[in-house]
Order: sequence, then C-alpha cells, then structure tokens
Amino acid sequence: MNNAGTTDKAAAVAEQGAQGAPEKAALKKGASQRKGAPKGPKTAKGAKPKVAPKKAAKATKPTRTKEAGTPRAESKGAKILALIGRPKGATLAEIMKATDWQAHSVRGFLSTATKKHALKIESTKNEAGDRTYKTAK
Repeated sequence: MNNAGTTDKAAAVAEQGAQGAPEKAALKKGASQRKGAPKGPKTAKGAKPKVAPKKAAKATKPTRTKEAGTPRAESKGAKILALIGRPKGATLAEIMKATDWQAHSVRGFLSTATKKHALKIESTKNEAGDRTYKTAK
C-alpha cells in the first residue's frame, strides 16, 4: 500500500465538500431593552439619528368652570331627576319602570348625578323595605 496516494485522495475530498466547523461571525450584540420599553425611531443604515426639535409652548386654553349640567328634556336622566325632585321622591321600582333600567343602573346614575348635576340626593327605606330617593333641599 502506498500512503502517498491515500493522502492525495483525502485532500481532494476535503477540498470538494469540506464540512468543518464554520468560521464564527463577530458578535454585534449590544445591551438589550427591557420588555415593553418604547423603541427609538429607526434610521437608515449609515444615517445619523435625527434629534427631535424642541416643542413650542402650547397656547394655554381658557379654563372652564364647572357648571351643573342639565340633561336633555326627553332623556331618561331627565325623567329620573324629575321623579326624585317630587316632594315625596320616587322609589327604586318607580324609577326602574319609568326608564326600563335595572336597579344597578339606576343606582349608578344616581351616584354620578350627585357629582355631575351638583345634587344632594337622600336615600331612605320605608316600612315595606322599598328604597326611596329624593333631592335634598
């Protein structure tokens, strides 16, 4: 056997399809961002990042004074306010029937009406256990 012939064959095979370890590419990994952190604006390759111009001071809006709002005359809110504005007020059942709302919706409206419409609403229970609402004077 001739060793010189085998080394030539091995060299030829190695040149054709050498599957050695590939050269490692240089890592270009910088600091990673936190999850959910806002990302900066993307720039083209080789371009310098643009600096955002300073925002001009906005013109100040005139401040609005809070006024007691009044609902539209035909709205369900207006119906409720009219019912509880009566001298004896209105029961929860009466308000539910007039508006076709559920009890929690009526109570929710009444709780926000105290703030939005600048009302003071009294809530009492009668002997039968029915809740009655009326505006306080």
